[in-house]
Amino acid sequence: MCVLSAALTLTACASEPPAAAPSRGETPSPTPTPTPLTPVEALLATTADPAACAVSFAGDGIADAPVLETGGTLYAALPIPQREGAVFAGWYATPDDAAALAIPGRVNGSELVTCTGRERTLHAGWVTPERNAAEGARIPILMYHQFTAKPEGESGWLRGNYAYVGDWDAHLGYIAAQGFYLPTWLELDAFIDGRLFLPDHSVIVTDDDGDPTWLELAVPLVAKHAVMTTSFVITDGGPGPDLTPYVLKRSHTGHLHTAGANGKGQMINLSPAEIAADLEASAATLGGVKEVVAYPFGHYDERTKQGTAQAGFSLGRTIEQGYVAIGQDKLALPSVRVNYGMDVDDLRKLIG
Repeated sequence: MCVLSAALTLTACASEPPAAAPSRGETPSPTPTPTPLTPVEALLATTADPAACAVSFAGDGIADAPVLETGGTLYAALPIPQREGAVFAGWYATPDDAAALAIPGRVNGSELVTCTGRERTLHAGWVTPERNAAEGARIPILMYHQFTAKPEGESGWLRGNYAYVGDWDAHLGYIAAQGFYLPTWLELDAFIDGRLFLPDHSVIVTDDDGDPTWLELAVPLVAKHAVMTTSFVITDGGPGPDLTPYVLKRSHTGHLHTAGANGKGQMINLSPAEIAADLEASAATLGGVKEVVAYPFGHYDERTKQGTAQAGFSLGRTIEQGYVAIGQDKLALPSVRVNYGMDVDDLRKLIG
């Protein structure tokens, strides 16, 4: 640029080269178009969380978009795809694991999210409906209550409710060492429908009531063995503490763990609408999750099931002894009670 002043002459200005101008008919160069982000890149661009992990899915018939998970927490958003003429058999770490249906390589919501470079790909396994039926899986839902540090157990009429914590430690160690598959409640729901293959070598571990002995004695051993369990919480006292990611908290109702007019639980005394209202509030206390409820005292009838469904819960767990199979009544799930004195040999007889 030339600025005339007393110190400059027109000659000096004229020596400055003029700005280049496009030739007549010349088109200016277009601004380069940015390379579109891949679905994984676009997903990761939505968060600055260094623990974020974009999980992609691969395999025959898979068109599911990647999902965002958080490292160090249990997988929370893995889909259950469907394909005509096939039954989904889970997500696996490698294509070889998927082909072999290898339990050690199967990845679900019982495991902590791990990633490399904020990304991971999981591979789909499939079986035929005939193979799914032939498995004949019967899934035990183990039901514990209170715990004791006394090898000789507790006294009183509730003695059977108190599992010796040494047995509990051994039970969890056995489940972990034997490589049992630990289904989530969403997986159990899909299994009952025949939409998901579960190996017969599966088990679900639960505790009722959220008793102080559960928190003080049992939960530390859950963390030690990294075996996912479900704590059925009576939520009128709040959700309870978060002590390890391996404990899922689900509803044992809010205010219905009491006897009604007929001496039975409120779940068979109140109307479906009243039951639903309590369960809605209980779910809200637990962050809105509604997968499953454990009926207080195991008492239930048709009104219980109506209220549970009305509240948006798909599963209801009873105290009736038995195993969950394909076609099970989802609002009347049986369980396997664990009493004081049951050691590893007793557990083996119950779950294999």
